[in-house]
Amino acid sequence: MEALLQLLIPLFLVLMGLIVGKGIELHHFRRLAEREKEYRDILVTNLKTIPPQLENTQPFLVMGAAVIATDYFKVFAAGIRGFFGGEMKSYVTLMERARREAVLRMLEQARAQGAKVVWNVRYETTMTESRQEKKTGGAAILAYGTALK
Repeated sequence: MEALLQLLIPLFLVLMGLIVGKGIELHHFRRLAEREKEYRDILVTNLKTIPPQLENTQPFLVMGAAVIATDYFKVFAAGIRGFFGGEMKSYVTLMERARREAVLRMLEQARAQGAKVVWNVRYETTMTESRQEKKTGGAAILAYGTALK
């Protein structure tokens, strides 16, 4: 009985991680899509050179940072994938959510300062992990660019 209980508890936790984590992830994706609609009027590009018609505008730096935590199911799935090799698809959505959140925060800063264009957008990324247990972590992304009024 005790051996069965020791097997069922981790299985239950992984299953709960899957259900709750997926629900939180889907909710965040819906909120991101809603917020992205609000910023459609701001042009965002990774081009380095500013076109001649915008050269006389006032440039300033804008940035947005996001750290999205992973859940236990993603850690579990990535561990299995790491053992066998291949793409860790469970982390792809984690990185996408962090990138989109960072861009939205950058655009919020740009709009607050009256910008209609963000030029030369760049990203810095890293994966974080708990130093003590190395069981959890997340994706940290910084988006930055030159905003033009």
